[in-house]
Amino acid sequence: MNRLFAIPRTLRRWRRDERGTATVEFAIMFPLFVTLFLSSVELGMIMFRHAMLERGLDLAVRDIRLGTGSDPDHDDIKDAICNFSGVLPQCADNLRLEMIRVDPRTFAALPAEGDCIDHSEEATPVRSFLHGGANDMMLLRACYVFSPVIPTSGLGYYLEVDGAGNAAMFATSAFVQEPSS
Repeated sequence: MNRLFAIPRTLRRWRRDERGTATVEFAIMFPLFVTLFLSSVELGMIMFRHAMLERGLDLAVRDIRLGTGSDPDHDDIKDAICNFSGVLPQCADNLRLEMIRVDPRTFAALPAEGDCIDHSEEATPVRSFLHGGANDMMLLRACYVFSPVIPTSGLGYYLEVDGAGNAAMFATSAFVQEPSS
């Protein structure tokens, strides 16, 4: 009978004992902090690369607008974007451009998402790249594919990737072709 009264007392003592509880908290919180840290690193790299892609596209479009009569082709614009952006890994191999003429009077929305390079598939030519005439409004869209920094955890795990494991980012710029003098 005395043993029956000892069981609740032992349970109360065990419930008040706090030895080893930090290990449980650590085991619960550590994966969350690691995931948050890895997601922060991935997001920082994505934002940095996207800012550099936007910068490269803006400076290349500025050169096109201020150019004097020369119509740069696809490869010239692509090289200019890669040179101005500076830090995009393998930019020339991972960048695809699309330039289309837009009628400002009937413009309602951007066309559907542009093509990106998929290194797991056979190479395809440029989808649409038209040089505009004088006073034509042109839309230049760049798609850059990149390999996530940490693809198996955090934000990198949730990125939409192609068959080669690359994610895509887009940058768009519009400009009006100046009439040649």
